Amino acid sequence: MGISYFVYFELGDAVTRIAPGDLERVSAAIADLPRLRRGLVFTPPETKTEHYFRDDPSAPALALQLYFDTVADLEAVLRRDGAMQALAAKDALPSLASARVTQQAMIARAFPVDQPRFETVAPALPCSYLVHYPGAAEDLNAWLAHYVDHHPAIMRKFPGVRQIEIYTRLEWIGFMPWQRVDYMQRNKLVFDSPDALTAALFSPVIAEMRADFAQFPKFTGGNVHYPMLTREVVPGGA
Repeated sequence: MGISYFVYFELGDAVTRIAPGDLERVSAAIADLPRLRRGLVFTPPETKTEHYFRDDPSAPALALQLYFDTVADLEAVLRRDGAMQALAAKDALPSLASARVTQQAMIARAFPVDQPRFETVAPALPCSYLVHYPGAAEDLNAWLAHYVDHHPAIMRKFPGVRQIEIYTRLEWIGFMPWQRVDYMQRNKLVFDSPDALTAALFSPVIAEMRADFAQFPKFTGGNVHYPMLTREVVPGGA
């Protein structure tokens, strides 16, 4: 397990894109973060990606997932004088100046897959399916136990799935000027491409997912799903 810090820049539409220069600045800033173990930068696919949950809101124009080994390592970059503040500075990302920015730190739990090796060929990018549950469960402990005990085993059956991760809440200290959210859970599936994601989500496995979903302990708020192209940033810029 480790720590994952999520940041979403949301504009509420499917048209606006982050400018190339802003994307380069984001990647450079992430690469310079001290004690970063892994950095992922997500942007929406250029064309619509068909997936099972067609009524979900528009994907964020940009999302970040930053991995750290410990909460202390994360909190060090979120201090008032921490390295992440560079991305919150005025005019740091002009193309996203009007975005609603949300943040959350969580515990990351990785689960096995049968074929972890990517077959993506550059410049093509893998596609992550970012999911979150924004509501509340009557008994969160029971809800999470059911999810962790049952859902990853079904997710593993998706053809072409390369990674499975589930994220649960924790308390964390930070001073970024962005809105904190307290989603009860997030998860991520990663595939070679948007087409591979679509094929998986329209496979018979989705029926097993929906059947297990019907067995979840009581909760409110539903869930939200975003197909996102995925760029990996090498810490230190190496």
